[in-house]
Amino acid sequence: MKYGLIAGNGRFPFLVIEGARRAGVSLSVAAIREETDPEIERIADQVIWVGIGQLGKMIRFFKSEGVERAVMAGQVKHVQIFSGAIPDARMLKMLLKLPRRNTESLIGGIADELQSEGIELIDSTYFLTENLPAKGVLTRRSPDRHEQENIDYGLEVAHGIAHLNLGQTIVIRAKACVAVEAMEGTDAVIRRAGQLVRGRLTVVKLAKPDQDMRFDVPVVGLPTVAAMIEAGATCLCLTAGKTLMFDREDMMKVANKHRIAIAAV
Repeated sequence: MKYGLIAGNGRFPFLVIEGARRAGVSLSVAAIREETDPEIERIADQVIWVGIGQLGKMIRFFKSEGVERAVMAGQVKHVQIFSGAIPDARMLKMLLKLPRRNTESLIGGIADELQSEGIELIDSTYFLTENLPAKGVLTRRSPDRHEQENIDYGLEVAHGIAHLNLGQTIVIRAKACVAVEAMEGTDAVIRRAGQLVRGRLTVVKLAKPDQDMRFDVPVVGLPTVAAMIEAGATCLCLTAGKTLMFDREDMMKVANKHRIAIAAV
């Protein structure tokens, strides 16, 4: 079985390559020119660079490599779709078929195009299951009563808007919604919340109830905690079994140092 990787930004694709290597698997990597760290060429066995709109080029590469299964890892900022990138014929055809252009529709369309060529898009955590937290409190400090009330309210808000396919992050203070993620990403929405109301913020980052684990899986790591410290956030709530935690040990050390509570529900 030959595996391919569609690599976006951040550390996610690098960790997938490392996880695959531990499993004895070599990946053929399609790196997104506008997003992927060039360092990927140093650690991956086979890399081709494709533009944000070059779906046809990516599929031709995977087929030439004999890829039968592909993993998508790393964010491709939604705003890139509106950045002036010129789609190739394959991408343009796909875009014209979409009823809307939110993340789920866009990546779902790419998955369908891959499938039509005999390439299955699989769970993006396939090589990283050890990075998914179990249910429970993950830090030394548990959420206090006020933070738990914020979590409960944040869960209500998250479930209420889940069908809208917006972002995965909601920031709460005193049982009031301060910010909801749109296109900017988790760390940016946490900082925006801190600019509006600094301190005593609870961050709720959840997978969708019907989360498709092939793409857009919630991810947290050291930058998430850094953004929380900057915004004065004191608590983070995640979805157990469906949120990837990168650099977990270091993340817990920093969270414990700053008395941030982290819980998976």
